Amino acid sequence: MDIFLIILGSILLLAGIVGCIVPALPGVPLSYAGLILLHLTDRVQFSWQFLVVWLVITIAVQLLDSIIPVWGTKHFGGSKAGTWGATIGLIAGFLLGVWGIILGPFVGAVVAELIAGKTANTALKSGLGSLIGILTGTVLKLVCSGLMTYYFIKALV
Repeated sequence: MDIFLIILGSILLLAGIVGCIVPALPGVPLSYAGLILLHLTDRVQFSWQFLVVWLVITIAVQLLDSIIPVWGTKHFGGSKAGTWGATIGLIAGFLLGVWGIILGPFVGAVVAELIAGKTANTALKSGLGSLIGILTGTVLKLVCSGLMTYYFIKALV
């Protein structure tokens, strides 16, 4: 049974790393599930504190991944229209895959700012903020899933 759980946990960790980039997969929660499966084996026992800390990190990263693009839009001078545009672009981008997730908020923020009567320069800055936010969220997820993968491998070796 342990070998099955280790293999399944490894698959979840790999899917988690892929999920940090591919929008259809919840990357960090899949990586956390891999850690839980390893914990359920007789071979590895993580402390409850370790598991709770990673659960909190997992939840926080998932929330931040949704908030950071909006924050980036605001930080770079976007208005409420740009924020809404980035959000709508993100949602619409899910339908278009990885490039849609990356470019959707940018395009959404730029278009919304232009519709709201902002200058092209202001609209582009707003879009840039959302793009930086998306990339920041992706890096944050990759780091998180990468660290969980590290702890998984370290516990097995």
